[in-house]
Amino acid sequence: MESASESAVVVFGQDGMQSASHVRRLIRQGLWTSHTSGLADEHVQGNVVILPQSLAGDFLRYCQRNPKPCPVLAVSEPGERLLPALGADIDICTDVPRYRVWRDGELVDEPTDIAALWRDDLVSFVIGCSFSFEQALMEAGLPLRHVEQGRNVAMFRTSIATEAAGPFSGPLVVTMRPLRAADVIRAVQVTSRFPNVHGAPVHIGDPSLIGIHDLARPDYGDAVDVMPDELPVFWACGVTPQAAIQQARPAFCITHAPGAMLITDLLNHQLASF
Repeated sequence: MESASESAVVVFGQDGMQSASHVRRLIRQGLWTSHTSGLADEHVQGNVVILPQSLAGDFLRYCQRNPKPCPVLAVSEPGERLLPALGADIDICTDVPRYRVWRDGELVDEPTDIAALWRDDLVSFVIGCSFSFEQALMEAGLPLRHVEQGRNVAMFRTSIATEAAGPFSGPLVVTMRPLRAADVIRAVQVTSRFPNVHGAPVHIGDPSLIGIHDLARPDYGDAVDVMPDELPVFWACGVTPQAAIQQARPAFCITHAPGAMLITDLLNHQLASF
């Protein structure tokens, strides 16, 4: 069976996989509706939350109080579909491979285009994604199993509570990448340079200490094996707001589907703090 990475080469061509604008164009045409790990890997990817203006202030405060899982890259004006700070041609209604539509906190649809749902009071938030530091990890010689296997990264809800703001609260969601013990120290050093895309890990080792009981059953994404000589390493994840949305139960909200990110024109190295 063809892997997701092999499928991407077929759809985009090898050069197209590295071009953010080309990837977005094919996503806009509905030719790619899957996760974006490994696509345009030099470019910053972002989680997306779209809320009515009446809730945008509370959500912004939630992000400010929880910067590790919710580092804000951009916030739109109400009703504005474009995000020029992230890319001249980005249209938030068409440029995410798959969206999630929530009503009263319940997931009701997963479309590939939300133009028909757009309203003048909607505010878009783009939140940093750990896919952006994966390039730095791989350049440091640290293998990432989900990338090698063409899978989405494994994501888990934890027992760690986020700090509430208005109606928004809920558990911290984390991504997990297995690494050999000797590589964990290097991974901490590398990802610490990228606080705008979650920074250093929040936990290393025993998953039960943060409320995760089965690594083979992620809450989002795809499971990967953890070998006997490896440790599970956990980073804060931008899917955390989706858990908060389920808690807040807004009448209407749109997010990205986990792993299906907005690919921006920003370069990952531009977010490095040192």
